[in-house]
Amino acid sequence: MQTKPNKYLLAAAFCCGLAALAHAGCMLFGAAWYRFLGAGEQMAQLAEQGHWYPIVVTGAITFILLLWACYALSAAGVMRRLALTRLALVLISSILLLRGLAFAWLMPLFPENSLLFWLVSSGICLLMGALFAVGSWQQWPKLSAKPAALA
Repeated sequence: MQTKPNKYLLAAAFCCGLAALAHAGCMLFGAAWYRFLGAGEQMAQLAEQGHWYPIVVTGAITFILLLWACYALSAAGVMRRLALTRLALVLISSILLLRGLAFAWLMPLFPENSLLFWLVSSGICLLMGALFAVGSWQQWPKLSAKPAALA
C-alpha cells in the first residue's frame, strides 16, 4: 500500500458512507425519513404499511454505496486492492456523473419526487462522480500495477 492515500478517493468513500447512512436511516426510522430525504410519498406510505419494497430497494442502494466506498478506499491505497478496481472506478464514476446530469430525463419517471430532491440529489451525484473521476485519474498509473502478493 502507498504511504499517502488519495484525498479525492477518500472524500468519495466518505460521501458514499454518508449516503449509505442516510439510506440506512430510512430503513430504520421509516416513513418520516423517506419523506424528509425526498423519496416520494408512495415510498413513505409503503414504509408505513410495512411493505417489503422500500426496505429491499433502500437496502440494495445502501449495499451498493458501501461497496463503492470500499472500492474508493481500495483505490486510495488504504485497504487491500479489490478485484477489477479500475473497471469498478470507471463504472462508478460514469454512473454517478450520468445520474447527476440526466435528472431532467429521470424526473418524469418519478413524478412524486420534488424539484428540490432532484436538484440536491443530482448535485450530490455530480460531486461524488467528480471525486471518483479525479481520484481515479490520479491513481490510474498505480492501479495498473499488479497488487503485491500476500506473504
